[in-house]
Amino acid sequence: MSMRKIMIHYAALMMLAITGGAWVTPAFSNVRVLACEPEWKALAEEIGGEYVVATSATTALQDPHLIEARPSLIAQARRADLLFCTGAELEIGWLPLLLRQSGNKEIQVGRPGHLMAADQVTTIEVPEKLDRSMGDIHAAGNPHIHLDPYRILLIANALTERLSHIDPDNHDAYQQQLKAFTQEWNASIRQWETLAKPLQGAKVVIHHR
Repeated sequence: MSMRKIMIHYAALMMLAITGGAWVTPAFSNVRVLACEPEWKALAEEIGGEYVVATSATTALQDPHLIEARPSLIAQARRADLLFCTGAELEIGWLPLLLRQSGNKEIQVGRPGHLMAADQVTTIEVPEKLDRSMGDIHAAGNPHIHLDPYRILLIANALTERLSHIDPDNHDAYQQQLKAFTQEWNASIRQWETLAKPLQGAKVVIHHR
């Protein structure tokens, strides 16, 4: 074992001895973000940088409508400083139960630690009437807002404000990360629009509105 590793090991043992076996949370502790979907985890990491530790309740291979509020997920919600989800009833089948079971007052509806992306934009396809004959529809409008890159910028701004509220000491860092992300994202939008030009006017068959 190298001298550096020995010193690190010794420091760890001393810390455990001083705290009676419990780790002391450092002054620069990260904001713990629980995202409902991986796209919001990625955005939280972009804006939060080194000051955020983000996890996702789902993967890209899962249907976000059909998730079980399992004990491990409840434990993550209990420790979270910020819950970052799509909203617009996308997670209606499991998120209310997760919130109740977590016992974490900071991430409940109306609290700073509760952020729904759909609340930051104007959703499309909001039904004028609700009828059982229409099948399974989203009463709050189309929740798949992450498919519009312009809406992502609106959500990124809202996320930055919320992180700054929860962690005001790092406000400037979040603003800098937002500025860098916005510049890169706008450059990407210009590339995507150039690539998409040949598709204008094309007839397509879609699986989902």
